Amino acid sequence: MKTIEVSKHLYSDTPPTILRNRVEKFRTAKDNPFWMFVADFVFKRMVANRFYSLMYKGVENVEQRDKNYATIFYTNHNNWWDGIIGYNIIRRLFRGRMRLMIEDMNRFPLFQYIGCFPINKKTAQDAIKSLKYAATTLNAPDINFWLFPQGIVRPPHYRPEVFQSGIAYLIEQAVKNYGGVNLCPVSQIYTFLRQDKPEIIVEFGKVTPYYEFNQDRKEFCHNLAHDFEIFCDNHRLQVSSGNFEGYRYLYKDKLSWWRDIERRLRNVGMKGDNKL
Repeated sequence: MKTIEVSKHLYSDTPPTILRNRVEKFRTAKDNPFWMFVADFVFKRMVANRFYSLMYKGVENVEQRDKNYATIFYTNHNNWWDGIIGYNIIRRLFRGRMRLMIEDMNRFPLFQYIGCFPINKKTAQDAIKSLKYAATTLNAPDINFWLFPQGIVRPPHYRPEVFQSGIAYLIEQAVKNYGGVNLCPVSQIYTFLRQDKPEIIVEFGKVTPYYEFNQDRKEFCHNLAHDFEIFCDNHRLQVSSGNFEGYRYLYKDKLSWWRDIERRLRNVGMKGDNKL
């Protein structure tokens, strides 16, 4: 039997924009009603086709945010689906506008019309330009910024969590220019439970509003990453122990016809068996 060796570059510490060595065109985020309608439909169907369910808990934490300011949701980045899941959550659960930095933006230029914009890490100057623009998008209460503070895709449950300084910069600039910002941790788990398709399990942590920021960025990110690691590990522990109390479904697949037949067949011949 022929086998293929797994690439040692499955997870790389080198950003994609540096690996490709291409000039990335900068595109500003827009909220185009037509393309948002298309994305709402397409991304909803994509999740429905690939996953059995998307369940969540902790929305009561998000409801405690200061609704006068934008919200930064910071979460783990482990696979290709993370941005699409974030879009579904923001649009279907919170009914807000989304902002998302994508390093591969030139491959998906239409994404600028649904609130996305590029982050180019080819040079430090390009990265700073993207961050400066990102800070200007936190100017309205209905903005939900879906952020991956690790700055790169990491394997599931990668430890230790290490955050880049961009999240501290965004908080600092939002406070300075708009008076404040909300910060909310989000833990995402992709796993198989009792069904034939994987499920997505999301937990929202406690929201922290910031009205001032005078901390050292490096120290702040180190402490934030440490707290986030504890939050994610606790979430994983709950799932591993089968504790699903408090979860609600954003999406749940209907029972497929063959699973329905399987359920019915289990009852065939059961009546009267206890008389034997």
